[in-house]
Amino acid sequence: MFRQGDILVVPVAEVPEWVESAPSAPRDGRGRLVLALGEATGHAHAVPGPGVLVLDPRGDYLHLPQGGRLVHEEHAAISLPPGWFRVVRQREYVPGAYRLVAD
Repeated sequence: MFRQGDILVVPVAEVPEWVESAPSAPRDGRGRLVLALGEATGHAHAVPGPGVLVLDPRGDYLHLPQGGRLVHEEHAAISLPPGWFRVVRQREYVPGAYRLVAD
């Protein structure tokens, strides 16, 4: 497992069938796959370079066939090995519900 701030990246051996046929999320203006964008700072947890990011209400998945790096302006970069990963955003409890942690 790899953690960078409020993002957890978990290697997975298999992905659900729907993931492999889902379209990749668009890249940002800098050509990165953005896993999470900070609402307050505009900083991003992102993966530059080749890969596929599937964002879906059923789960977010990242495929890095050649490995890659998870970068953020306020955290050290993390090297990721080749493979599939489940991307989990930290949540917090508010009375009656859960919400994504605001960065």
